[in-house]
Amino acid sequence: MILKSLEKLVEIACKKGVRKLVVAVAEEEDVLMAIRKAYEVGFIDPLLIGDTEKIKTAARAAEFDLSGINILHEPVQALACENAAQIIADGKASILMKGMVSTSILMRAFLNKELGLTKGNLLSHVALFESPYYHKIFCVTDAALNVAPDMNDKIAIIQNAVKVYHALGIKIPKVGILAAVETVNPKMEATLHAAAFKAMNQRNQLSGCIVDGPFALDNAVSSEAAAHKNIRSEVAGDVDILVTPDINSGNILYKALNFLGGAVTAAIITGGAVPIVLTSRADTETSKYLSIALAAALG
Repeated sequence: MILKSLEKLVEIACKKGVRKLVVAVAEEEDVLMAIRKAYEVGFIDPLLIGDTEKIKTAARAAEFDLSGINILHEPVQALACENAAQIIADGKASILMKGMVSTSILMRAFLNKELGLTKGNLLSHVALFESPYYHKIFCVTDAALNVAPDMNDKIAIIQNAVKVYHALGIKIPKVGILAAVETVNPKMEATLHAAAFKAMNQRNQLSGCIVDGPFALDNAVSSEAAAHKNIRSEVAGDVDILVTPDINSGNILYKALNFLGGAVTAAIITGGAVPIVLTSRADTETSKYLSIALAAALG
């Protein structure tokens, strides 16, 4: 199976039924516009937490009729996030979404050890892209959560992304480990990590995928560029998952694709008990909508 359009996420989400979505501090117009569309298409049932009057004001701007929509009044942002996390912990919702609140406040609530929502796992950011310059959907990870992941962290980041692909029906995703160069250089940690991950994959220590690297970006996404440098790889030019060295490179690549490359994106935080839709205010309504679809598609 090959995903060629992010709209396919909506089809997958609809087939998996209606999912309960809880939104922390649901007072933002763009967020409510995306939720309205997902609700109207029929794959989510939203629960909105925040200041009721502010939610209603934003909903009017979003042309979202809140008749029949559950609203939990909590004007204090930290408490709204805590309530949302508790609802997830109680099994009353299966997707968490960030509204008009800082990421740190929301994640602090989700990471509360007493709730057990991380299951002891590393959380990571997974972003899917549809680019006019590439032949299928591809992933960039981690562009938003893990600042300077070490080798063990990167193993978890790879596994989280691979699980997302498996849930979407792609059995053996191709993973490219990015660096500045395509050769192993002892002075460049990213290249050493790439060589280790490739060896681990060949020995079934990293399974369910094909891992190769190090790749400079051009060699990962272009078979022609790879051929020019005599790189023979199943991954080169057909990569599914791009693993960046750190948050700086990941975030720059993420935003370059969106703002200069004409790409459309859907992104979530994964690795915990439920997916978290954690979009930026700079993200489009379409991106927010497709991110909700991605979370719902994971079943």
